[in-house]
Amino acid sequence: MIRYLVGQAHHPRGIAGWAVGYMFAHRASNRQRNIWAVSLLDVRPTDRVLEIGFGPGVAIAEFAGRATRGHVFGIDHSQAMVRQAARRNAAAVRAHRVHLTHASVERLPSFGDPLDAILAVNSVGFWPNPVERLRELRHLLGPAGRIALVSQPRCPGATRDTTARAARELQDMLTQAGFTHLRVETLDLDPPVACVLATNPTGTPS
Repeated sequence: MIRYLVGQAHHPRGIAGWAVGYMFAHRASNRQRNIWAVSLLDVRPTDRVLEIGFGPGVAIAEFAGRATRGHVFGIDHSQAMVRQAARRNAAAVRAHRVHLTHASVERLPSFGDPLDAILAVNSVGFWPNPVERLRELRHLLGPAGRIALVSQPRCPGATRDTTARAARELQDMLTQAGFTHLRVETLDLDPPVACVLATNPTGTPS
């Protein structure tokens, strides 16, 4: 049963997946974490932003409230989460300001013009070849585009040290992928949340 629930958290599907998404959307700590992460990206009204693994769409809604003249894109590999996030953001979807796609990080759809910001919350650990994925994402960003990778460890017994180690791993991957101006912010939940922010340098050298 535990393995089944963990699998649903990673890839929600069916009625159980819908219930997991509902729980994620209404858990106070999850909402606080996602809204906090969005705030760190300093989204402007005309920005084009992408969230990878948007789950029930809480951060998507926060982005949509900030990028009021821009576009908010989201990909998630769970069709159940695409449906749930689309309901949560129905007005913005109808207005063609929010675009949600059932896709995986290794098979990204086209987003047209360069992006201004990218967010991924508790998903990088599931990506195949994460450094290569981050390189691909960097090339989707315009010069000085921002990325935020968020980690709140969910392993049993996770502590502040667990979060610090996760942040260091994310920093290493971002550096290898060519990002610069890295900084770490921490949200004091239980366990703490780390958000590693970085910038695409001017120009996109390979």
